[in-house]
Amino acid sequence: MLGLSRPVLLVLLAAATMLTFSMGIRQSLGLLMQPLTRDIGVSVANFTLAIAAQNLIWGFTQPLAGGMTVRYGFRAVMTVGALCYAAGMLILALAQGQLGVALGAGVFIGLGLSCTASAIAMSVGAKIVSPAQRSMILGVLSAAGSVGALISAPIGQWVSTGFGWRMGAFAFLALACIMIPAAWIAGRVDRMAPSEAPTRRDDSTALQALQHAVREPSFMIMSCTYFVCGMQLVFLTTHLPSYLAICGMDPMLSAQALGVIGGFNVLGSLFFGWAGGRWNKLALLGLIYVARSAVLAWYFVLPPTPGSTLVFGAIIGFLWLGVAPLVAGAVAEMFGLKWQAMLQGVAFMGHKVGSFFGAFGGGLLFEAAGTYDMAWRAAVATGLVAGLMQIACAFVRPSEQIARQRQLAGA
Repeated sequence: MLGLSRPVLLVLLAAATMLTFSMGIRQSLGLLMQPLTRDIGVSVANFTLAIAAQNLIWGFTQPLAGGMTVRYGFRAVMTVGALCYAAGMLILALAQGQLGVALGAGVFIGLGLSCTASAIAMSVGAKIVSPAQRSMILGVLSAAGSVGALISAPIGQWVSTGFGWRMGAFAFLALACIMIPAAWIAGRVDRMAPSEAPTRRDDSTALQALQHAVREPSFMIMSCTYFVCGMQLVFLTTHLPSYLAICGMDPMLSAQALGVIGGFNVLGSLFFGWAGGRWNKLALLGLIYVARSAVLAWYFVLPPTPGSTLVFGAIIGFLWLGVAPLVAGAVAEMFGLKWQAMLQGVAFMGHKVGSFFGAFGGGLLFEAAGTYDMAWRAAVATGLVAGLMQIACAFVRPSEQIARQRQLAGA
């Protein structure tokens, strides 16, 4: 595969496996919302508050997790994260009220995601492949995260429907346990030299790298528009099952839609990983946001049907995780590899703040109005604005330091 050695392929496969279940389980937790809230007396708003807290914890601890990979290595960070993730699913499966939901789905899974999800997995991939291979490999890793929903959502829905939501949560726990050995194996990256010889020694500290990043307009705009990406996607993963239930659709349609999203995520991730190696990554990000907003508007304006829901899932899935290889590749181009995981985590904070509003804000608006109309309209409007801002940012001339880094990286 692209001329990669067997040790590199093994590390990439393990990182992809870890990312598959880290993202897949998290994207499928909305399937538990309706039966869980009815069974233990937790309101929809309180369940979505836990998911929103998960996203904030994930976002704000992501830069810390990325920085710790420089000091402690990827293996330690990823393995601890996988253990936290499994603990979170166990706590959620045993929850008797809001505290268990908040600790399990919120705190522990949020911490686990910061150590096992896209920013860390893609930093592993970026470290051991050449600049020419990087964008495509990042697309492959992003596709692995997409496969997770394709696997996790149908399993969770089938087990929950047949045996109750607690058994569905235990099924997710079993999948989460696979992440632990995968994280350990992917940690072999700590002993592997980068595939490209460094042109110059990078002696920068974490603070210096952060100061450099916040002075770059292109990085700050990308981080801000990432807010809308998180808001749109977490609104869908959290509230689409509830929306379809309210509209009288078959409960299995929710799992099918999430599975279709996961399947087309694979194609979108591979396509945008390939495209990011050929065209401007920031312009591609903006086009994704604009197209995604248009698709959201089309779907929610019309009454849902099984056919329209699956078509919607296919299109939105294609536009879903394609942002991940573009953002990861852009950060590597701008600032190099040493602090990539940390700086990607800084950008990701905007995504997670948006995720908070997508999950909790969507729940509040629904409880206040009894419909999702205000929520989806806000998602569409902000998405269009963010997309146009990101496209405009693509034509801003980069600073001399970023231009030099791109030249050194062979970008």
